[in-house]
Amino acid sequence: MSSLIVDSRDQRFVLHEMLGVENICRGRFESFAGDTFDMILTEAEKFAKEEIFPVLKDGDHQGCRLENGQVYGPEAFRKGYRLFCEGGWNAMMNHQEHGGQGFPMVLYLACADWFFHNFAFTMYPGLTSGAAELIESYGTEEQKHRYLPKMLSGEWGGTMCLTEAGAGSDVGALTTKAIRQPDGTFLIQGTKVFISCGDHDYVSNMIHPVLARIEGDPEGTKGISIFLVPKFRVNGDGTPGVHNDLGVTKIEEKLGLHGSATCVINFGDNGGCVGELLGKECEGMKIMFMMMNGARMGVGVQGLSGASFSYLQALEYARERLQGTNLLGKSNGSVPIIRHPDVKRMLLWMKSHVEAMRALIYFSGACHDRGEVSDNPEEKTKWNGLLEVLTPICKAYCSDMAFRICETAIQVYGGYGFCSEYPVEQILRDEKIGSIYEGTNGIQSLDLVGRKLGMKGGAYFMELIEEMNKVLNRYKDRCPDIVDDVYGAVESLVNTVLYFGQCGKDGKFAVPLVNAYPFLMMMGKVVSAWFLFWQAGIAAEKLSAMGVDTADRKALKARAKEDREAAFYAGKIAGAAYFIKNVLPEIEGTVKAIRREDMSILEIAEESFAS
Repeated sequence: MSSLIVDSRDQRFVLHEMLGVENICRGRFESFAGDTFDMILTEAEKFAKEEIFPVLKDGDHQGCRLENGQVYGPEAFRKGYRLFCEGGWNAMMNHQEHGGQGFPMVLYLACADWFFHNFAFTMYPGLTSGAAELIESYGTEEQKHRYLPKMLSGEWGGTMCLTEAGAGSDVGALTTKAIRQPDGTFLIQGTKVFISCGDHDYVSNMIHPVLARIEGDPEGTKGISIFLVPKFRVNGDGTPGVHNDLGVTKIEEKLGLHGSATCVINFGDNGGCVGELLGKECEGMKIMFMMMNGARMGVGVQGLSGASFSYLQALEYARERLQGTNLLGKSNGSVPIIRHPDVKRMLLWMKSHVEAMRALIYFSGACHDRGEVSDNPEEKTKWNGLLEVLTPICKAYCSDMAFRICETAIQVYGGYGFCSEYPVEQILRDEKIGSIYEGTNGIQSLDLVGRKLGMKGGAYFMELIEEMNKVLNRYKDRCPDIVDDVYGAVESLVNTVLYFGQCGKDGKFAVPLVNAYPFLMMMGKVVSAWFLFWQAGIAAEKLSAMGVDTADRKALKARAKEDREAAFYAGKIAGAAYFIKNVLPEIEGTVKAIRREDMSILEIAEESFAS
């Protein structure tokens, strides 16, 4: 195995053999054609191994501190942050004209797959990149000139200031206000909480996009605007000037991500916090959702990266750890625990889920890129629509399954997995937040069921179903033993969506509402089965070209023991078969439960939960 962070062979399989990313390298992405993709990924792998992984534990142990109003990040991250920015990794998707790299999204996600196992580290440049993207898209030319060069060089940092203690996920209930000034600026007053990387000493200034309501504007989300609020006001020559009236009052003590400074920030305690409008008034939520959708994909790849890391670490441990005798055959003395059926079960469960998540994340990124380079309006709409439908699944399904994969990795280790001697316990702690921030997974499920499935009259969802059926039809003869299971699952998915629609017509609005999260997880499993079937079909073709009869499982196993490429493709077939035969049937219970229309969730009185 080349790495214990990412299976680089699987990464290249998804990018080239499955998605054909070469077809994306045209138009604005033309410079990435040829071997450029793989060259960049090789450098990402090198940076991850040499700079990001080595400081994983130190960042967790050192944590962050607040002294005299200044936040200090882990000293272990300082060198890596500087090198990360010098290498241009901090601005992968930002436009080249402003100093970014202009990567296709799928290439950015593939690089993030390497980097995001140490998410506390990557959050520092990642938040800045997202804030810069807002300025690129909605800022005036003066704002772009003032902020982007130093943000994209890594000299200045950026955040995303949405959350307030009394509002939380209900952003429309925020109380931060903006007071209009004669010179066109605004005085900002309020407090924001849970601000990731809200301040740190790796940069000389912080630029905060802050959601606030201009005095007199409507209540709720319709009245929210967004403002750029620098920690230090910017002088005419672009240098940081006087300290703005804002300050960090607290760093949150968290379960994980100890190396990331999660701050409480007060704006305008003394009435002098100056901010400037970004975009148009009362369009703050529209603008922020651009960053939010990117952040949700980031949470998805955070889940993938942590899950991939945990699986590969557990796999290596299982190959080396000697314990017990072979229960299914003769052996002299102890054997590696990978030979025990229950350990193999856990490893195959993790493998199939990780590889499905990688395909889901990369496919979604490729949808974005195909929409970007397409000259056909209908095709552009199609790819953008697929991304809309898949985004809540990328965020919610991948973050929840990642936590379970990390948990299972600890189980493979046994008692040692529970100890900080091995890294999987830290990854478990760091991963938990993924199901909570950028919109809890319950909110993601409501977004999927209440908005995404019905977009364009359900056309985007049906485009996804059409893509699924294309793949099933293409490889049905290659994988005859599992194709009917996936066909049936896709049909169940469509029928459940139609059933939700009928419930709406019948006035049973509570049925999709209370079943939104189970449905999202069900859809995540169906989509995963589709991707794994797709991969198995490609693998079967490759093995056939190598002269291997995939129907003869005994011969396939023997060939895999002596041929590395055959072993890789055989693993694809085994992973798909396991998932489709053992995990996919779980959706049958979900469908049954949904159709029972049980309303216990709504009928129980709050007082009845505990006496």
